[in-house]
Amino acid sequence: MKIDLTLKVNPRELSGQNMDVNRFYGHLGTHFDVMDRSFPLEYTELPGIVFDVAAITGRDIEVSDIDLERIKAGMFVAFHTGFIDRFGYGSEIYRHEHPQLSHQLIEKLTERGVAIIGVDCAGIRRGREHTPADRYCAERGCFVVENLCALGLLAAHNGRLLIHTYPLNITGLTGLPCRVIAETGEENN
Repeated sequence: MKIDLTLKVNPRELSGQNMDVNRFYGHLGTHFDVMDRSFPLEYTELPGIVFDVAAITGRDIEVSDIDLERIKAGMFVAFHTGFIDRFGYGSEIYRHEHPQLSHQLIEKLTERGVAIIGVDCAGIRRGREHTPADRYCAERGCFVVENLCALGLLAAHNGRLLIHTYPLNITGLTGLPCRVIAETGEENN
């Protein structure tokens, strides 16, 4: 069974937000921040895992909140926070008060060789820490895909996941929109 994790966005809904072209095209919907790196074609299909961290509020998501032993090098590791479902994409709360991964968790994920970190919120860190966290990951060969949806459908899935990630082939932008599809290995009913 395949599940589309890509946020469906209607640009007309965002017309009043006064976005510049780079932000509008590069950072609209499901995307990753480029951080002066090229997306390797090997990353288009990766084994994946989704951790359900939706019950964690009021603090960073820590290493102790997940099972690091389930993470292998070259994986797509996603975090279902439920934030996009609760507050809606693009709202002030969504952009500025979303959950964060702790610095230690980000370090552990990159040490384990994670290829992509996916979140159903606006980033792995907020505010002034957003870009440095993405850059830290990129310098270690890891991309951060933001604004995923439907992760709750996969959070309890303990079987094999294959995550397909296909960014647009555009240059000169600081972010690249992408399509992300999860394949569960189960047949459609």
